[in-house]
Amino acid sequence: MTRITANLTSGMAVQVSNGRHKWKADEPVDAGGTDAGPIPYELLLGSLAACTCVTIAWYCQFKKLPLESVSATYDFEHVHANDCKDCDVPDKGFIERITSNVHIDGKFDNTQRKRLAQIAERCPVHKTLTHGVRIDDVVSFG
Repeated sequence: MTRITANLTSGMAVQVSNGRHKWKADEPVDAGGTDAGPIPYELLLGSLAACTCVTIAWYCQFKKLPLESVSATYDFEHVHANDCKDCDVPDKGFIERITSNVHIDGKFDNTQRKRLAQIAERCPVHKTLTHGVRIDDVVSFG
């Protein structure tokens, strides 16, 4: 099991920890924060990008493929459902869309390239986001 603890420190700044490492999240100044760290969506995209790169590296290591480098860029946006031509959205509200750009360097044949493109979509974080996750909320008061 993975556990993350987050504590509001001041304003909108949050100290996040997994028990071994600590990092910050915050909001931009125009949203009431001090911009002392990435916003929560940036942390989410960072998790996705890191997982994609690691998954590709693991696969290449396992298959002994000549990986030279891998990088991933992810963009997040709220898109009005009416403007999303390839989305099957029953309501007329907004949807969240993540767009990826994964770049892999190495001397690969066409079959390996095709498989690596598939592997890029199979990291655990990608699967969680695309298949959905159940969240069981418990809120307590002191």
